Amino acid sequence: MKTIKSEKKLCLICMEEHEVDIVEIVEQEIFKGEELSFNSIYEYCANADELLETEEMIKKNSLAMKDAYRKKVGLLTSADIINIREKYGVSQKDFSEILDWGRATITRYENHQVQDRAHDDVLRKIDSDPKWFLEMLTRAKERLSSKTYSKYKHEASEQFKKKRNQYLVNSIQATYADYEDEIITGRVCLNLNKVVEMINYLASKVESLHKVKLMKMLWYSDNLHFKRNGMAISGLAYIALPNGAVPEGYDQIVLLNGVSFDTVYYGENIAYKFKPTPGLELNELRQSEIQVLDDVILKFGNYNTDEIVERMHNEVAYKCTEIYCIIPFTFAEQLTID
Repeated sequence: MKTIKSEKKLCLICMEEHEVDIVEIVEQEIFKGEELSFNSIYEYCANADELLETEEMIKKNSLAMKDAYRKKVGLLTSADIINIREKYGVSQKDFSEILDWGRATITRYENHQVQDRAHDDVLRKIDSDPKWFLEMLTRAKERLSSKTYSKYKHEASEQFKKKRNQYLVNSIQATYADYEDEIITGRVCLNLNKVVEMINYLASKVESLHKVKLMKMLWYSDNLHFKRNGMAISGLAYIALPNGAVPEGYDQIVLLNGVSFDTVYYGENIAYKFKPTPGLELNELRQSEIQVLDDVILKFGNYNTDEIVERMHNEVAYKCTEIYCIIPFTFAEQLTID
């Protein structure tokens, strides 16, 4: 028996006013054929050496027992269900409505009833797949007020963005897991937070920063820092493409959270003009790395796309690397800028 706290009150066991302990006891019980161990809460009267279970404690102890059962058989606990619902900012009633389960179903699952396996699977899918929850929310649109629907859609969209970003991060990191040779990534591990900060810093200083130019400026920044300090900044690996060096996974990198761009149309062509993300701070970049970025901006900030591609084509690193192959940092010493 473990004492959690004590308070002076009228004891309902001995009917005298004194310090009553709130205690925690480990209990064993069988529920649905499963032997369970869980913690229950009681009031304890030292005068009578007896325990009292209030109405509120009866509810909490019953839920603790059922949550112990849920854990044992691999179901979501009541707290897990609450967390999933609150992640989307949805009320109990509306969550049941969106799932088309009956208006009080979620309330029961969060308070006293153990869910069945089918409902548990649905809740797990909602937790892991915000896009699917958005689809269910759209189906339930007519059963919700327009204000409530808009609020839930916004929250679900934010969750989807977070999930999408994690998918992107995992995909990029999986690609880079194959690069065991440190000279490929500039003797540093891939740091996507730094990559995002580099893109934002360049976008904040360069007036017209399109994708091709951005990729070249990232390459020059990493190689210049390697030339000066024996290591790159980002941990990116660069591939030699016909228009110059680009980071491995560049199409996914530009979609990461914290990277912002406008879509610009030039006749039938589409371009991406990068811009700084409001509120994003530089927490990862060191001063020596920022200095290198400044030097690259000073050198190439006013170059147009064709000019920086031509400059890239004249670099020894590019000339000595076969097309579509990784450009090693061993050529950094021969970079045309210091």
